[in-house]
Amino acid sequence: MTETRKLAAILAADVAGYSKLAGADEERTLARLRALWSDLIAPTITVHHGRVVKRTGDGSIIEFRSVVEAVRCAIEVQNGMAERNAGLPPERRIEFRVGIHLGDVVEESDGDLMGDGVNIAARLEGIAKPGAICLSEDAYRQVKGRIDLSISDLGQTQLKNIVDPIRVYSLEVGVPAEAKLTTPAKDALAQRGALSEVPSIAVLPFQNMSGDADQEYFADGMVEEIITALSRFRSLIVITRNSSFTYKGRAVDVKQAGRELGVGYVLEGSVRKAANRVRITVQLIDCSTGAHLWADRFDGALEDIFDLQDKIAASVVGAIAPKLEQVKIEHAKRKPTDKLDAYDYYLQALSHLGRLSLHENDAAIRLAARAAESDPSFALPLALGAYCYVIRRSQAWQTDAKHDVAEGVRLAKAALALDQVDASVLAYAGHALGQLGRDYDAAIVLVNRALSLNPNLAIAHLSAGWLQNFLGNPQAALEHFDRQIRLSPLDPVIKGFATGGAAQACIALGRYSEALTWAQQAAQDNPDFLPGILALVAALVLTGRVPEAASAGKRIIELMPRFRISLNRARAPHRETSTLDQLYDGLRKAGLPE
Repeated sequence: MTETRKLAAILAADVAGYSKLAGADEERTLARLRALWSDLIAPTITVHHGRVVKRTGDGSIIEFRSVVEAVRCAIEVQNGMAERNAGLPPERRIEFRVGIHLGDVVEESDGDLMGDGVNIAARLEGIAKPGAICLSEDAYRQVKGRIDLSISDLGQTQLKNIVDPIRVYSLEVGVPAEAKLTTPAKDALAQRGALSEVPSIAVLPFQNMSGDADQEYFADGMVEEIITALSRFRSLIVITRNSSFTYKGRAVDVKQAGRELGVGYVLEGSVRKAANRVRITVQLIDCSTGAHLWADRFDGALEDIFDLQDKIAASVVGAIAPKLEQVKIEHAKRKPTDKLDAYDYYLQALSHLGRLSLHENDAAIRLAARAAESDPSFALPLALGAYCYVIRRSQAWQTDAKHDVAEGVRLAKAALALDQVDASVLAYAGHALGQLGRDYDAAIVLVNRALSLNPNLAIAHLSAGWLQNFLGNPQAALEHFDRQIRLSPLDPVIKGFATGGAAQACIALGRYSEALTWAQQAAQDNPDFLPGILALVAALVLTGRVPEAASAGKRIIELMPRFRISLNRARAPHRETSTLDQLYDGLRKAGLPE
């Protein structure tokens, strides 16, 4: 095995008190760590050009091109964890310890790193406080004067199994730069932040990394496309191009930019052109912490620049909107429920809607009603309330079906009477009028109008997909479901709804193997979504896996003890019922009661 010796910036990290956390609830702890890795840690490492050398249980060793990048990555992760831990009891907090060292390492042919450089970083991590970052003196010299954080000199420290003592510095990430502001400055900042409770974002000018001044127009045009697309979301405040472009050509501190523009989030990026290819990298940043919430990269040909711009803008908007909404939901969930305003009540309702149970559905309906009471001119909670009744009927939770249908339709019409230009209102209300009120023609008009206003609204594609299933157009339905999944693959509110709908569409099209793939994904996404489980049982039968179908059918009875094929078919909201023949034939062959 060949090996190479080199100088490298090494970051070592692990979870403080992992054994205690795992001992209390190992399954939940592992699930949270997996989510943190995919949502926070891995994207932040990528943004700062890090390479994961190894992951060992709750720890990891990461190599960076420079100490500056390693420290910036560590600070953003620790800030992100502080945000996620806010409001949690101490015994449930996941806190990382981080050590960073610049030293000599040996790289083996398989990419693994060994040597004192790795060992010292690991020992530094071992003495770091939960939530802190310990630097060796060699690492600290590389970033001295570049860090606006409280720094403690721990002096010469004897590290375990390291021969000579090493001078160690500790970064106190929990003391942000804003804490150093004078009282008048703090007051001004608080006043500016209180201008609006709805999510606000600025798209900063993208850096042209091509070395070609002629490509400036492409970078600027990309920003304009994204600003225009984001502006279609009435639940977002988007800073105009004229304001955000005042930062063009300047080194930008996102926290300062956030304060100056009065926004909570900043989108920044870069454009690089090589031959006839272009690469665009974008990052979404929380201005309050400086943490990266989301990052992605887009590659394409320059054969048609305008088509590429449209594609990237749609992808960015589709990914950014649910992420922003979820962050605001998490903020709202930490507030005392007796002090919420209309928008926060709406966000609380949305968070309960994503947890598929009758109890959570009831809570979502109550909170949506509180939002509407707090602001009678706010149409969105009324539309969301109507959508709650759609889910209620899909899950067969109704005890008074006539009342629930009437209430869902009433809420949908009340929302439309207040607002017919908010795409989300149109999508929620249209779905309710179609599934509950059987007014398919009006429903399609409303959902199509929502897509016209905002072609990148995931919930509108979801509603359009189900309505097309009801109308007997499974191919059109499948196209909408596919679009929804590509726009918002991680949206917790509608996870599993689209994959379940796609499975039913494929069954109607006679594409049984494809239906099974979708249905299995639906069961994984949301094992409590009844239409998805129905599709899974039928798809297993239709692909010749009857014993497995009979086993999966037990889940249907668990979700709906009084399930009968005839009753379920009678209450199905389909205008074109022939597309259900294969679905119910599969359920029948799986042994479900007629």
